[in-house]
Amino acid sequence: MLLALSGGALLGWLAPDWAKELAVVSNVFLQLIKSIIAPVLFAVLVRAVATGGSFAQLGRVGWRAIVYFEVSTTLAILIGWFAVLWAQPGVGVALPASTAKAQALTIERLIEGTFPASIMDAMARGDVLQIVVFSILFGLACNAAGAKGLPMARFADALAAIAFQYTKYVMYLAPAGVFAAMAVTVANSGQAALASLARFVVLAWVAQAFFLVVVLGGALWLARVPIRRFAHYAREPFLVAFATTSSAAALPRTLEKMAEYGIPQRVLGIVAPLSLSLNLSGSCVHLAMCTLFIAQAAGIAFTWQQQAVILLTLKLTSKGVAGIPRANFVILSGLFATFGLPASGLTMLLGVDALIDMVRTSVNVVGHCAACPIISNWAGYGVTQENDAATLASPEPL
Repeated sequence: MLLALSGGALLGWLAPDWAKELAVVSNVFLQLIKSIIAPVLFAVLVRAVATGGSFAQLGRVGWRAIVYFEVSTTLAILIGWFAVLWAQPGVGVALPASTAKAQALTIERLIEGTFPASIMDAMARGDVLQIVVFSILFGLACNAAGAKGLPMARFADALAAIAFQYTKYVMYLAPAGVFAAMAVTVANSGQAALASLARFVVLAWVAQAFFLVVVLGGALWLARVPIRRFAHYAREPFLVAFATTSSAAALPRTLEKMAEYGIPQRVLGIVAPLSLSLNLSGSCVHLAMCTLFIAQAAGIAFTWQQQAVILLTLKLTSKGVAGIPRANFVILSGLFATFGLPASGLTMLLGVDALIDMVRTSVNVVGHCAACPIISNWAGYGVTQENDAATLASPEPL
């Protein structure tokens, strides 16, 4: 990806006329990405809701976990949004205009437009918010149907597996798409595009670090969790996530280290699985930053009503991020189509994603770890603190 980004930038700089002819390559890649939006969102959300257990089974731990996750991810989205709003990293980039037009929203149209009259029509138009709302309601209906809803849950699980594999095939074309998109962007914008991307990468690291230290650190402090002790046990899952850029790869160590930390199994068994789907704070920061960055690069100004519905859509669609290869770009491509943002910005972002993915995934995993002691203390279970001094004095090697 980085080689493709560099090569495309060099071609756009040295031969701008040739570079502009490569737009077709980028457009083909983006069309393939768009084709998987509806199947992925429907499959992932229906599977998650239909197999998530009944509301009565959540108990006091489950409901506290959901409240905490919603507050945490809301703060993450707002931090990402206001970071780009303040730093303006996208200003100066001349992205090609989108053929779609942004929605002129009022409160009435916002509420009405959230609920689909036809799911087929919503999928054909790529209306992400309507797809998400329908999928969540459909998943709840499957859950309530009990045994009769299991075949549909299994269908959603199979559809998700196929959609992941399809996305993997499409991503084989990503280097070509990134090369072409970067060549076209630099040909149109010159060095301003490169400077803008560099500012975006730095800002992304700063925003993720701010969320990690201020929000997660503040939540731990408010919950009276010893931060030094927590950092010792969260260190290894953090490093696994940083090295592999995979929350799934870090999950076994997360469960093991939080059990060693002293989280009761009755808490860990509920919080950890829910957190993997509902508590992707690093991804929420990134989704908000990417959306506003491309809007700035395209010279699009949103009304406050549009900003509200974009943030709401990001909030809902972030629940489908877990487990999808390059899931951020699948979700963003649907959002861009809905709000008139140029899809060509996606391939530009994809080129620098390797520089951001490691910290984004690490923040996700630290969020999973932090949720366990915070919710355990909130629910009144606390944590076991045996052998504390010995553990901290002689930490086990990685």
